[in-house]
Amino acid sequence: MRLCCPFLICLAAALSSALVISSPYLWTKLILTHHWPSTFCSMEHCHPNISYWTLHGLWPDKGIDCNSSWHFNSSEIEDLLPDMEKSWPNLLHPSSIGFWKYEWHKHGTCAATATSLDSQHKYFSKALELYHKVDLDGILRKFDIVPSKKYYTVSQIEGVIEKFYGVKPKIQCVHPSKNADFQILGQIEICFNPDFILLDCEKQFIIETTFNGDWDNRIAVDKASGFSVCDHDLPVNYPPLP
Repeated sequence: MRLCCPFLICLAAALSSALVISSPYLWTKLILTHHWPSTFCSMEHCHPNISYWTLHGLWPDKGIDCNSSWHFNSSEIEDLLPDMEKSWPNLLHPSSIGFWKYEWHKHGTCAATATSLDSQHKYFSKALELYHKVDLDGILRKFDIVPSKKYYTVSQIEGVIEKFYGVKPKIQCVHPSKNADFQILGQIEICFNPDFILLDCEKQFIIETTFNGDWDNRIAVDKASGFSVCDHDLPVNYPPLP
């Protein structure tokens, strides 16, 4: 079952455009970002034991570190922790809350300008709700897009997501080298308007693609993560666990 019919998608897109002018928030859309653990860990030298898409974050399209005085408190999301550990794991330091602290400070405090996201519990629980509703891992498998040694095209992956959800995602890859004849699937973004209705992710939109290498040191200088929009002309490797 598709999450929204094409007519409602078009209507939602039109309404979200109007919100650019009248929205009371700093932002106009939310990006639910998934990353593929095998690809992430190949760059950051961690050891994944997870073979499903996990949450990277729920990112407003505008604003970073909007309220530095609003400190992260894990006790406020204690009931969410079992799901957080599975769906939104810290791939670098599995026993640390540093990743969630980082995401709250950088993105959650900006999302919190909306009353529907104006607490740590609301922000993290909504991100988990959207993650499970989208079920990206399940949908890709349903249409035989699975980790393997064979290659896919960007259009294949994009087409499956667009066919099922009725909206265009933003798909990001890693390019192993300047002259490589393939790319590695890394991140997939699914977008929503402020009312949490699915929305096309604009291909020209530039979102955060940096990571500081240590979730426990938010102030450190960021380094490039290596993710960029996938090249439609190059085959895509969707790597299984090493």
